[in-house]
Amino acid sequence: MDLLNTLVDKGLRRELPTRDEALAVLATSDDEILDVVAAAGKVRRQWFGRRVKLNYLVNLKSGLCPEDCSYCSQRLGSKAEILKYTWLKPDQASQAAAAGLAGGAKRVCLVASGRGPTDRDVDRVSDTIKAIKDQNEGVEVCACLGLLSDGQAERLRQAGADAYNHNLNTSESTYGEITTTHTYADRVDTVQKAHAAGLSACSGLIAGMGESDADLVDVVYALRALDPDSVPVNFLIPFEGTPLAKEWNLTPQRCLRILAMVRFVCPDVEVRIAGGREVHLRTMQPLALHLANSIFLGDYLTSEGQAGKADLEMIADAGFEVEGTGEVTLPEHRATAGAGCGSHAEAGCGSHESGGCGPCGSPAEEPAAETTRASEARTDLVAVRRRGAGTDLAPNA
Repeated sequence: MDLLNTLVDKGLRRELPTRDEALAVLATSDDEILDVVAAAGKVRRQWFGRRVKLNYLVNLKSGLCPEDCSYCSQRLGSKAEILKYTWLKPDQASQAAAAGLAGGAKRVCLVASGRGPTDRDVDRVSDTIKAIKDQNEGVEVCACLGLLSDGQAERLRQAGADAYNHNLNTSESTYGEITTTHTYADRVDTVQKAHAAGLSACSGLIAGMGESDADLVDVVYALRALDPDSVPVNFLIPFEGTPLAKEWNLTPQRCLRILAMVRFVCPDVEVRIAGGREVHLRTMQPLALHLANSIFLGDYLTSEGQAGKADLEMIADAGFEVEGTGEVTLPEHRATAGAGCGSHAEAGCGSHESGGCGPCGSPAEEPAAETTRASEARTDLVAVRRRGAGTDLAPNA
């Protein structure tokens, strides 16, 4: 297929596809899915070999969020019967993180519900980062605390944080349909604050919220322009008790096409399969490893994931290997560029050379959005987390 050959060539050169090419990936048929995976897999292996980075989530504060994000089980007004608890103490968080690290995780992601941290919250998280790093040499710590105020990213960096996560989630044009208590611009501002402070920026999306192909391409191109080092791709977990509980729009093949499109647009970036992979990819998860080079191990914030042991077996059976703590995740040209746009001057923002920061070429008429065969609602696969952080039960790692 000429399209896929073109995309492979561009991916190996770190050159941005056109919007039409990105849309065409999403419009491929189920009969072509193995060709799409094979093509994007060539780009993945060029920059990341057969390594899979493992990440582990610790939910520092669960539920009772004042924001109204429609996809979230912790949102204002959520009737989802999730765990609700206030801040874990540093030693509790460190103990929770230890389980994931023992299972092979290289990065710990510290997440707290809420609009954004107070200065006191930043102090709490700083103490937690220290507790984790004191016990685990070489561990990466990523914080995800919501919208940042001036100076907070710098304080987290000084405390030892390596990265900051704040997802764009969906396209700017449809963001107001998903969330009304903050704006898309607020999210962009926080990613830029993390970059400017020298933190490795982590920002991604959620697929399956009823968005169009054009929306997916828009948000991925916007992410490319922001130049994060890692892009988590979440697939909506339709929690009962949330406004999007009835949104079952994804098939395993659709998820693979989305991951392939992200890989082609962000060829040398850590693409992480995040929440919802077990619900929507199901038995096709191993194929997704040919597209993404990073996954979460075990459970998520409020939902149960695949058992950590099963994750490790899946990686080995698919012919991949867990990335070691001594290995550098990013390709050399990105790893040596450092965080923040200011350090990428020689190669262009994002070190994409001629690809530049964002979309190139003039906009063309977009093909019609794919009509997706709705996946059967697998509500049996949506299980609320009842173990790990915030409980007395052992975590699933």
